Amino acid sequence: MAGEVVDIFIASVRDGYVQVSAFVAVTVLLFSYIQYRTRGKLTAKLGDNSRIQPLVGALMGLTPGCGGAIVMMPLYLRGTVSFGTVVATLIATAGDSAFVILALAPKAAAYSYGLAFAAAVIFGYAIDQFGLGVGYVDRAVSQLSRPVTDGGSSVSVLGRSSNPAHEYEGPSPGHSHETGPDRESTVLTPLTHGVHGLWWLAAVGGLALGTTYLLRGAPEVPLSTGMSFSGLFTIVGITGTSLSFYLYFVGRHYIGEGGVGRAKDTFGSLYETFQHAAMETSFVTVWVLVAYLLYEYPVFLFNLDIAAIAAAAGIFAPIGGALLGLIPGCGPQIVLASAYAQGGIPFSALTANAISQDGDALFPLIAIDKKAAIIASLYTTVPALVVGIGLHLLWGPLFGFGVLGS
Repeated sequence: MAGEVVDIFIASVRDGYVQVSAFVAVTVLLFSYIQYRTRGKLTAKLGDNSRIQPLVGALMGLTPGCGGAIVMMPLYLRGTVSFGTVVATLIATAGDSAFVILALAPKAAAYSYGLAFAAAVIFGYAIDQFGLGVGYVDRAVSQLSRPVTDGGSSVSVLGRSSNPAHEYEGPSPGHSHETGPDRESTVLTPLTHGVHGLWWLAAVGGLALGTTYLLRGAPEVPLSTGMSFSGLFTIVGITGTSLSFYLYFVGRHYIGEGGVGRAKDTFGSLYETFQHAAMETSFVTVWVLVAYLLYEYPVFLFNLDIAAIAAAAGIFAPIGGALLGLIPGCGPQIVLASAYAQGGIPFSALTANAISQDGDALFPLIAIDKKAAIIASLYTTVPALVVGIGLHLLWGPLFGFGVLGS
């Protein structure tokens, strides 16, 4: 039994990096590079065209990870985009759990996030056009006359008041509060920069192995070492995860976080852009490993049939997925996404959670306008319940839909 426990741990360390993290790195780097090259001009133009704001917000939220959604929150706090745009962004956001599903169940991701996008656009425009729940929102949001200590004025329900007091300059409380190094060391500072370089080599290797793995139909890969495919799969996976843990828990103090969990308008240099992608991916890697172990160990130790438990829950499965999405941050959502990839929860619960969750994007809003954050989060739960329950009633639980190798 001890040997199996160790094997589960090693396999989770390996698989999380090659199957998920390597693809996360490419996606985050691409988005960050666009920000670096455009110098934030795309977001600046958005404020000049209010008609497309909810649509653009939904598209930004649809990008894997939290970066696109985090970009939109300061724009609302500045009075640049509407409240409907914020809600549309949050509805479409699947956070870092999107990387898990995109890597392990791309077909399920296409349908789930497609439904989330449609719900985001419809609900976002409805809020702006018809003032959905306008009486309560007017009273709640317009009362935010002084949400910060500098004497800020109120934010209208459509978020169009030009209010510099709501400009968000602080870091996201979802991660560490420093983007630059907070310690100096003649040994660990250059070592960490070296680890950062090695991390990217591992990411390139992991991407090549992960792509090959998918092209082969996501087969079982035995634990082994050597120059064979399974050997390289194991070596690169363990190496990449180990380097990710170092960067996240130790290295960030010596070279900086790279803006983890906080999408900036632009990056100061190309190196900073790469560093941001590495640090963001390292954070995801840590949580993916936690998610894998939280699923695998109880199933093994208690001989659980998670699919049977979820099936017995019936319509409460998508309701639970929607309610779990009320928790800010990406950690719990990554656990749920991993459970889906393992056949543990139905497609209706995955979709309800994808619509309801806000990822790290809610943190900047919580930090400045707590009432607006609460209202926005509750708004995202409504379409999550409608779509999730509707899917369950129409097509049943659909376990394993779109999962590779199932």
